[in-house]
Amino acid sequence: MTRPRFNRILLKLSGEVLMGQNQFGIDPETVARVAQEIADVAKDHELCLVVGGGNIFRGLAAAARGFERTSADYMGMLATVMNALAVQNALEQIGVDTRVQSAIPMDTVCEPFIRRRAERHMEKGRIVIFAAGTGNPYFTTDSAAALRAAEMNCDALFKGTSVDGVYDADPKKVPTAKRYDTVTFNKVLSDDLKVMDASAVALCRDNNIPIVVFNIRERGNLARVLAGEGTATVVQNEGV
Repeated sequence: MTRPRFNRILLKLSGEVLMGQNQFGIDPETVARVAQEIADVAKDHELCLVVGGGNIFRGLAAAARGFERTSADYMGMLATVMNALAVQNALEQIGVDTRVQSAIPMDTVCEPFIRRRAERHMEKGRIVIFAAGTGNPYFTTDSAAALRAAEMNCDALFKGTSVDGVYDADPKKVPTAKRYDTVTFNKVLSDDLKVMDASAVALCRDNNIPIVVFNIRERGNLARVLAGEGTATVVQNEGV
């Protein structure tokens, strides 16, 4: 399928991607492989990243087990900072200039989130990694990715997951599930297709930011999808 050219993108990585084949934590080899793929496309695109924290701590899951929700969400935000620093380290080891900006101030390890500063970094060819979600409890890193994509005037939000697109049912549970090449924001919301949380989908819809869902675990897939050659699903407004 032919896709439009996206010059500035926000890449949303789930924390689980950084686990590799492990059950939890950060796998250095996997992080290095993902970093190399990001570096390969950064030559031709302006990039910023949001990384989840589910490989270390999930606030919502912890709340379900008895943690107070606000505290659990803040713990999850700290997990995203750890992942952001891991990705930064891997990128800088291969010569890619990066900056980590956190929605929760922690000046010893990263910059505070300042939109104009982030804009300047990207204009200078640096990859900006946004950490700590939105800085508020009750909001996921999906919502943070949509928010940062809008603030940074990104052409698209790329969501790297463990599946190759959006299906009408869970392909891991339903072998006959149908994959969409394109699907509208409204259908995603009305059919509850689990692309991202509803607030993130609605924010992208209202700001006309396509969401491109693809399998980041497949080696080289990020470059192929950006070139319009890989398998992915584009979520967009009707009539686009």
